[in-house]
Amino acid sequence: MFDSVRNNKKIVQVILALIILPFAFWGVESYISNAGGGSDTVATVGSSKISRAEFLEALREQQDRLRPALGGRDPALLDSPELRRAVLDNLIQRRLMDMHAASLKLSVSNEQLAGFIASVPQLQEDGKFSPQRYEQLIAAQGKSKAMFEFEVRHDMTIQQAIAAVGNASLVSRAGADRWLAAQLEERTVSEFLLHPDPFLVKAKVTPDAVKAYYEANLKKFELPEQVRVEYVVLSRAKLAEQVSVSNDEIKEWYAAHPERYQQPEERRASHILVALDAKAPDKDVKAAEAKAAEVLAEVKKAPGDFGRLAQQYSQDPGSAARGGDLDWFGRGAMVKAFEDAVFSMKEGQVSDVVRSDFGLHIIKLTGIHPERSRSLSEVSGEITAELKAQKAAKEYAELAESFSNMVYEQPDSLAPAAEKFKLVIENSDWLAKGGNAGAPFSDPKLMAALFSDDAIKGKHNTEAIEVSPNVLVSARITEHRPAAQQPLDTVSPTIAKFLAQQEAVQLAIKDGEQKLAALLKGEKVNIAWGKPQTVIKGMPGDMPAMAVDAMFKADVAKLPAYSGAAGSGGYALFRVSQVKRFDADAPETPQARAMRGEYARLVAEEEFSAWLANLRSLYPIEVNEAALDRREG
Repeated sequence: MFDSVRNNKKIVQVILALIILPFAFWGVESYISNAGGGSDTVATVGSSKISRAEFLEALREQQDRLRPALGGRDPALLDSPELRRAVLDNLIQRRLMDMHAASLKLSVSNEQLAGFIASVPQLQEDGKFSPQRYEQLIAAQGKSKAMFEFEVRHDMTIQQAIAAVGNASLVSRAGADRWLAAQLEERTVSEFLLHPDPFLVKAKVTPDAVKAYYEANLKKFELPEQVRVEYVVLSRAKLAEQVSVSNDEIKEWYAAHPERYQQPEERRASHILVALDAKAPDKDVKAAEAKAAEVLAEVKKAPGDFGRLAQQYSQDPGSAARGGDLDWFGRGAMVKAFEDAVFSMKEGQVSDVVRSDFGLHIIKLTGIHPERSRSLSEVSGEITAELKAQKAAKEYAELAESFSNMVYEQPDSLAPAAEKFKLVIENSDWLAKGGNAGAPFSDPKLMAALFSDDAIKGKHNTEAIEVSPNVLVSARITEHRPAAQQPLDTVSPTIAKFLAQQEAVQLAIKDGEQKLAALLKGEKVNIAWGKPQTVIKGMPGDMPAMAVDAMFKADVAKLPAYSGAAGSGGYALFRVSQVKRFDADAPETPQARAMRGEYARLVAEEEFSAWLANLRSLYPIEVNEAALDRREG
């Protein structure tokens, strides 16, 4: 609840969330790009063409978004056929919506455009539109003002067309109730797991079986080609460590950018929340108001006990345990009604009851930090880091081309480049072809270059490869091992252990199925059932989907009911002892409210998918597979 109060995130229309249209403030691709033809055209949508340059730009942007999440793992995913296809499908989808919006003759007026831009929080200062921030944003995007506003206007036009679909999405109460009945049914279940390990003693693995498995899976027992390399790294981050910044430079920067070091007013408050839905009926509103009035009366009798009373009465789980404390915050961090109250109070003052979308608040202002300018000594470290980054960026831009040329023109050694650019020659462990390796060898282009004929046979430096933004690497092989087949004698113990484990799993499954059959017949089976736990079908937590499916497939016409599920870990038996069905007529719980919203999202998603499918039928789509699959460079 506290997070909701603090962040004040508005609920966005479900249908708009489905397509994740990026606003220009976070990088809008050029939607209107009909340039290109022939092999340079990746796809054609009606008469509109999607060029290869446009596709590659969208692909690079998506790769940049995904790269931090991967953290160096599975770098091949960043250029997989699946990702390339998904990026193209997204471009096609956007082009379809663009053409649809044009056919409807939708438009955005200058007043609407200006109103939207002025409403963006990132472009506001003290709650008002800041032309200076707007200019800074456009400069950071590297676009002209006209192009930037064209892209925003275009994005808003597309959203008009999509909003019409979202607003037309209707969810029937009866349909939602049926879905909730299935998703919110509760079953009390006990589990018994038959592990494979006890069955290992019964597993019989013959030498012939080991040999047969080996011969059928030779590739599994092939040692991949491996290399050891020496390499050098030219990075902007390393250059930043080496550059220096003088005190005079720091002072000049501080004097030239005073607005950046203005610290706006902050306030600290505690609150007691009586939770109340924004659309609560009058009966609930009156009850909540009566409760809030009682609590306020207690607070006014003993203002010094505010923290204790917050712990006792507040329904905000995020702050109640801390005596209602919300810590320091500035303008724009809280919902408006709450913020207006806090910033109109005097320190130590307790408010009357304040209503917001989250309920009724009783607020105590506990501290004020007035607006002030941060001193040079406070921000000296920040300025130093920023100036170093600027210098390093300039130096990196100047050195990158020279570095790339040198490792290419002097291919037999990295020493000249290391000496000229003051780099350290580092050495790797063994790197396997197709294997996973740490940075910088998690980059697929670098690994491909290392296992090329030129690198292996010629022992030449690789070209300078950008393994991540502002990081160039060149490497040279020092040792090489060709791929080799491991002999049967070497891998026999591993194969025998694997086959025994596989047979033990099958024996566990067979035993589990026999026990389940006996239970279903009403026979007594000696089983030490685990502790009963309540499972909700639509909210299973970390429970495996396979187990949940089995629990809810059990026929509960007669209790206890039994079911089972097989897996690589053996066989699981389930005993259902109690069933609690969803009551649509009962007061709606937070769980039911959340699931009802999920149902609305699913319905909207289906309707949006159907709308897109209809658009695809109106405009013929052709994909140039050769242009799609051709790698850059």
